Amino acid sequence: MFYVFALLIGVVAGLRAMTPLAAISWAAFLGWIDFTGTPVAFIGNIITVLVLTLLAIVELVTDQLPNTPSRKVPMQFGARIVLGGVAGALLLPGNWIIGLILGAIGAVIGTLVGANVRARLAGSFGRDLPAALIEDAVAILGALVIVYLV
Repeated sequence: MFYVFALLIGVVAGLRAMTPLAAISWAAFLGWIDFTGTPVAFIGNIITVLVLTLLAIVELVTDQLPNTPSRKVPMQFGARIVLGGVAGALLLPGNWIIGLILGAIGAVIGTLVGANVRARLAGSFGRDLPAALIEDAVAILGALVIVYLV
């Protein structure tokens, strides 16, 4: 079951790259996930939580801007794959390499499917903003559900 969570957190990274790490950090801070005594225990530190949350919020805001590049350009796509892999590895600490791979695969899926679904939604709404806000909600709620269930 944890393999599915690693894949799904990667899918979320394909939608919003920073949201999974912010959610994992909050989960560690709230005690939902225990990283105590591990090399990544800092992820539950309040400073880490605040920094990752701020980065996630900045991403949510900049995603709405008209000059933001496509998530499918190499830099954006690569960042989503790397961050999805990191998030997947964090959710499978006993088998972090598999988590890394599953998170990266999930990020590819989330990036491509998310772009397609958003484009279709934007077409049906006649503008992008409602589609972007729905995608934001799916990413945030999806990440929170995943980290809560882990």
